Amino acid sequence: MHFLFGLQQNTRLVAEIVSELTRAAAKSRRTGKPARYFKEFRWTTRRSWSRERRGVAKAEFTKDEANPRFVVTSLKRAECKPKYLYEKLYCARGDMEKRIKECQLDLYADRTSTATMRANQLRLWFASMAYALL
Repeated sequence: MHFLFGLQQNTRLVAEIVSELTRAAAKSRRTGKPARYFKEFRWTTRRSWSRERRGVAKAEFTKDEANPRFVVTSLKRAECKPKYLYEKLYCARGDMEKRIKECQLDLYADRTSTATMRANQLRLWFASMAYALL
């Protein structure tokens, strides 16, 4: 079983990627487009973790501001490189959460047009099944 989760940004994490953020800022200003670099590093908390873990950072510069993000994982580099880990695995998790939320919101109904509760439930069930099939 492996894990992959985001870390809240802090000054220690940002200090790990200062050079990558500087490079991203320079490239973004030069091209006028967002720029991003990835960096892998070893990370531990000051008190709560028992050992170091693999950290991956996205040093991104968009719209004239830095947008760093950090994740930590048990996956080894041989299993996935930093860019793949962040873009394909971590971001996919967020995209899946959005799809789940959309399905949940589609199931909430504040008004239905039939007279009985059973008929309204049946309509919601059919609507959710149709959505799932699409």
